[in-house]
Amino acid sequence: MASPSTLAEPQWLTARRERAVSLIASLPLPSFRGNPGWEFTSLKRLDLDAYGEPELRSVDAGGLGIIEAPATAVLLEQVDHLYADGPEAGADGVIVMPLSSAVQEHPELVERHFGTIVDGDDPFVARNEAGWQGGAFVYVPRGVRVQDPIVVTVVQTQAQTALHWRTLVVLEEDAQAEVWEQYISSEDDQDALLTTVTELSVGQNARLRYVCAQGLSEKAWIFGAQRAVIDRDGALDWIALGFGGGNGRVAMDTKLAGPGADAKVTGAYATHGRQHLDYATTQEHAAPNTTSDLAFRGILDGRSNTVWSGMIKVDPGAQQIDAFQESRNLLLTKTAHADSIPGLEILANDVRCTHAAAIAQIDPEQLFYLRSRGLRLESAKRLVIEGFLEATVERFKEGFVREAVAGALARRLEAVLG
Repeated sequence: MASPSTLAEPQWLTARRERAVSLIASLPLPSFRGNPGWEFTSLKRLDLDAYGEPELRSVDAGGLGIIEAPATAVLLEQVDHLYADGPEAGADGVIVMPLSSAVQEHPELVERHFGTIVDGDDPFVARNEAGWQGGAFVYVPRGVRVQDPIVVTVVQTQAQTALHWRTLVVLEEDAQAEVWEQYISSEDDQDALLTTVTELSVGQNARLRYVCAQGLSEKAWIFGAQRAVIDRDGALDWIALGFGGGNGRVAMDTKLAGPGADAKVTGAYATHGRQHLDYATTQEHAAPNTTSDLAFRGILDGRSNTVWSGMIKVDPGAQQIDAFQESRNLLLTKTAHADSIPGLEILANDVRCTHAAAIAQIDPEQLFYLRSRGLRLESAKRLVIEGFLEATVERFKEGFVREAVAGALARRLEAVLG
């Protein structure tokens, strides 16, 4: 790992950071049940002053990860705020490097897209914008198809620190790429804070698969603002895996901005102990003839609790759209709790929008059937849980993605069930 660049940042970025600092002072944190979207996540125990900037020290964080990257993958890694320069730009114009480096080497390109998708008028986004270092920048020019997956790994190793992570992915017209991103804590009991801001720009007729896997300490806070904009005939396959984190909230917003745009969003989480995960998703259809399909599944053990709130929003004039969302939760104990809140906001009259939500414990009749075939109780429970999660895996075609997601879910299930 190398130290962050000491070169002066361009004026436009300095101005953004200064504005963010002023917003931090003026924007209060969301109040529990006092701000829309914060009805289930309390910040009463959050003391932001307790989390300082991480020291720039070299730490061996090898071997950590939620997903197993193939040997051919393009790798980008960061430990706390310490990052390397990253791979050299390819001959075809593809750029994979820390965002801090891209600001220096490709300032006009970064400026054109940075901050155009995620609104900075949010207290956690403002803190991220004021303090991020390193980060990830992926750029695929027009007509280029990246064959190998790009795997970005972020490791937080220092307790009582705040790590601010920023991702910018830009695919131009007819481009194609697959980006995997994972956030990891080096210790299981690490009390720390992670903010993440992700901007995904999918150009006309471009294809992006984006996977974001979170395996932080179960004592860590996480606040995420992740948003994608998809242009005409573009397609986004977005996968979110939530395994760690003790508290916080992650917003995942998708805007289908051009006719023919398509978004498929898949989420899976597995919690235990006293974990609290909060996901808020939006599927905004801003253009006609667009489609979206969202499915979240979770298993909850111990006294953990989760929140999923989803909104399908259809803008005026966005006719002939097809949108679907569902959330299903399986409670493994009587003390686990899940809230699933689908929503519709439709301002057009020629649309097809459907949603579904279900929260249940393991069906005793299923257990009885399996036990009557000779299975022990624990084996029967495990088989039911695996079958419940298999529906998530079946959303992907045979190949690396399906195997990687299945492997990650299996390892998390082992950790939850013991």
